Amino acid sequence: MRGEAEQPLPSKSRLRWLCRRGMKELDVLLERYFNAEFDAMPVERQHLFYALLQFEDPQLYAYLMGRDTPANAELAALVVQIRDYRAGTSRASH
Repeated sequence: MRGEAEQPLPSKSRLRWLCRRGMKELDVLLERYFNAEFDAMPVERQHLFYALLQFEDPQLYAYLMGRDTPANAELAALVVQIRDYRAGTSRASH
């Protein structure tokens, strides 16, 4: 994951578009997380988020719903952060 930080990130509009997936649950979670957190992330974390978006929908869904964990420790930590965000926003919205 470290070498990816040297490559430029896609534009924010492209990243926002990549948050739109084939599953409604992923669309909602990723777009909300992106809108709330992305600008405040360190650039290394932004690259990790982009790397996470490269996974296919079923794998990404498994990670974000807690059914699987990425082998990469940095990605796993980001997934936990997104899960925590999901839990916090779902509690606040009910």
